[in-house]
Amino acid sequence: MLAKHKQYLVESRLSKILIEGRYDSLGQLVVTLERPGNSHLKEQVINAMTTNETLWFRDIHPYEILKDRLLPELAEKQASQRLKVWSAACSTGQEPYSISMIIDEFKEQNPAAFRLGEEIIATDISTRVLEQARLAEYEMLALGRGLSQDRLKKFFEPGKHEAWCLLPKIKKRVAFRELNLLGAYAGIGSCDIVFCRNVLIYFSSERKREILMKIHKTLKPGGYLLLGASESIGELNNLFEMVHCRPGIIYRAK
Repeated sequence: MLAKHKQYLVESRLSKILIEGRYDSLGQLVVTLERPGNSHLKEQVINAMTTNETLWFRDIHPYEILKDRLLPELAEKQASQRLKVWSAACSTGQEPYSISMIIDEFKEQNPAAFRLGEEIIATDISTRVLEQARLAEYEMLALGRGLSQDRLKKFFEPGKHEAWCLLPKIKKRVAFRELNLLGAYAGIGSCDIVFCRNVLIYFSSERKREILMKIHKTLKPGGYLLLGASESIGELNNLFEMVHCRPGIIYRAK
């Protein structure tokens, strides 16, 4: 059973689906979802239920760590290899595009780094936010959340209907795909860095552990995991080594 306040939250977010589908109750909707052949309905429910709070360069220090510590280290270790970063739970694209901007700024100062290029895999469970992310078009209100005027002028150009469009050189590094963190991670491959920030807080301890163990399998030995400020690896010290960056903590895969 859901607590009353949580039941109200679920029903309010699903109210439109309940009305349009003429379901008598939340229970009837759940029963319908469990039947085969309801992929469109499941997609509607996921899009309605997911929280998509995001901004540019969120908490800033993870991006400073990326630029000042991780990229120089990886560029030195694998100068002739391709850099691969995974942005899990990417929402409308601010995180992976922020990562791409940081990479671009780093390469301005280090043009020989990562001679085979860079790839950012960005995933989310919500098809609705992925569609928005692929467009890479943002209104000024969204751009004002964490993006400096300097980076706005440097990486965006005016588009139609008061939107601003991300430059192709930043956009092209990022490939978006649908992925449920509780499902299989097929197609992610072997990563140098994983950003999985501010999403584990929505899972139980058991589910967090399951997700972190699967993320570990996607990381190269010595690869790095960046979590949200209020998140940690729990008791998985056998898989990750804590690295203090002052400010910030990151985790190196063993």
